Amino acid sequence: MPAGSSPKRERQYEHVKESAERRGESTGRAKEIAARTVNKERARAGESVTASKTSTRDKKSASQRGGERSHSGAQGPTRDQLYEEARKKGVEGRSSMNKQQLRKALGR
Repeated sequence: MPAGSSPKRERQYEHVKESAERRGESTGRAKEIAARTVNKERARAGESVTASKTSTRDKKSASQRGGERSHSGAQGPTRDQLYEEARKKGVEGRSSMNKQQLRKALGR
């Protein structure tokens, strides 16, 4: 956390970091996720000196978005992400499906 961060942001950082670790992220990745989330919230609240356009103009906060952007990039979710979703939903024959077939089977 940057020097002079508020106690609220310190708590938020710890909460996000612990949550990411419980989901199975490595300690380093959990710290990165927490720092990015808190920095964005600080920018949106006018608590930081510099802020990117996406931090201040985004309609959703990082916590509301919940990783949405990482799953809907240029080509949408990866084949592995689609496969995991198909596995959770019990789609038959998923192991031999390509990305397009997985999308269709999941109704995307």
